[in-house]
Amino acid sequence: MNNVTLIGRLTKDPELRYLQGGNSGAVARFTIAVDKQLSREKKAEMESKNQPTADFINIVVWGKPAENVAKFTQKGKRVAITGRIQTGSYQGQDGSKRYTTDVVASNVEFIDWKDSNTSYGNQGSTNAPSNSFDNSDDFGDFEFGADFDPTNDDGRIPF
Repeated sequence: MNNVTLIGRLTKDPELRYLQGGNSGAVARFTIAVDKQLSREKKAEMESKNQPTADFINIVVWGKPAENVAKFTQKGKRVAITGRIQTGSYQGQDGSKRYTTDVVASNVEFIDWKDSNTSYGNQGSTNAPSNSFDNSDDFGDFEFGADFDPTNDDGRIPF
């Protein structure tokens, strides 16, 4: 089984490209920094030796999710990725064989949103994303009622 789940911060803005011909469409590439979850002492020790305290994972996502990644997130924002590991190789300019390892994302969840200082769940910020995206293709015609509060279960939520 080849399953990967990661949470990390984008190290730079996603790179979105459109492929020529075929039905392949959009592809986005980006790297996330995933914290190694070291003890406070070990983290301080590694930082003092200028050693990384995070792993840097290359991510590839295809199609409409690729477009959404480019549209809704940016450098420094947190994302949760599920997908699979893909390895490959190619011939370098110097003739040497180079090996690659990427995570091909099947799902990308935005923990932090582009142009927002807060996470999705923070209801108090005027900068937080709302359900009024100018993007009806992605979210359909569904609208929350004016009195909807996801933190208050008044018996209307069926789970």
